[in-house]
Amino acid sequence: MNDQDQVDAFSEFDDKKDDNHYMMRLFVTGATPNSIRAISNLKKICEQHLPKRYSLEIIDVYQDASVAEKEQLIALPLLIKKRPLPERRFIGDMSDSDRVLRGLGITANF
Repeated sequence: MNDQDQVDAFSEFDDKKDDNHYMMRLFVTGATPNSIRAISNLKKICEQHLPKRYSLEIIDVYQDASVAEKEQLIALPLLIKKRPLPERRFIGDMSDSDRVLRGLGITANF
């Protein structure tokens, strides 16, 4: 699946508006340590708390600056939760999993 196919699939899902499925976009800057940590931390959170209930699109702003401009990015890494509404934005490497979970509206079961 190429990058355009991923964007098309993400856009197609956007039209379905399934509130049980989390749609997120993570904007990173190449393979920097902060970007790698953000990807790893977010995938771990999603697999642990949202198995099979999330779509995650990872966008490298060095590779696709047009999407970054469209989203009006102010800092990176940046996670945008598109669904379920309301849309939320998170800045950083996603290492504070409790904060990310609260922001996503997920109650952690410990």
